[in-house]
Amino acid sequence: MISKIVDSAYEAVAPVGDGARIAIGGFGGAGQPEDLIDALIEHGSKDLTIVSNNAGNHEEGIAALLKAGQVSKIICSFPRMSHSYVFDELYRAGKIELELVPQGNLAERLRAAGVGLGAVYTPTGYGTLLAKDKPTMMINGKGYVLEYPIEVDFAFVKAELGDRWGNLTYRKAARNFGPVMAMAARHTIVSVDQVVPLGQLDPEQIITPGIFVKTMVCRSTPIQGALS
Repeated sequence: MISKIVDSAYEAVAPVGDGARIAIGGFGGAGQPEDLIDALIEHGSKDLTIVSNNAGNHEEGIAALLKAGQVSKIICSFPRMSHSYVFDELYRAGKIELELVPQGNLAERLRAAGVGLGAVYTPTGYGTLLAKDKPTMMINGKGYVLEYPIEVDFAFVKAELGDRWGNLTYRKAARNFGPVMAMAARHTIVSVDQVVPLGQLDPEQIITPGIFVKTMVCRSTPIQGALS
């Protein structure tokens, strides 16, 4: 019987070793898999590169991971948000490296990794410091910058519903970066609100097919019959 469900978030993140590149879903707090992040802090992996929309707020989620000293580099679009003081302190002290990527470019570079593209041309950043030392091209009179895929070892994704094969649906805006991160990663770990029986998810509503999911942990009791 194929089942990608494990008993705990700690078990799910156990394969993450030192030096791993991890994409973490979420837009602010929406869709951020905080249970997986907390388990990773407990697991203790070091020298991590994190790919995310932002660098966290207060001392929760990604910010807590940064505060634990486990991250050496972050690739994100919004490193400074309200209450992002953990990142600010680390960056000013030279304890963390930042690669700033416009949000659309971040999504497209992850998608490029997932679909096997070698690179993509984007107008975003052309003529700015973000394009420094990068190849550029004029296409139909408009300037473009060559950007390379962001490939990651792991993706941490939060979804609403999943079945034991790993097929996923998301709740509204919590979907955000989850689908492209799941595609880009070699090993996708998912935290779901609820596990449902096979066949209960309408195939037309499945956003992330199970082929992109390696491991899944459920934050509540699975619906009766979901594990059989």
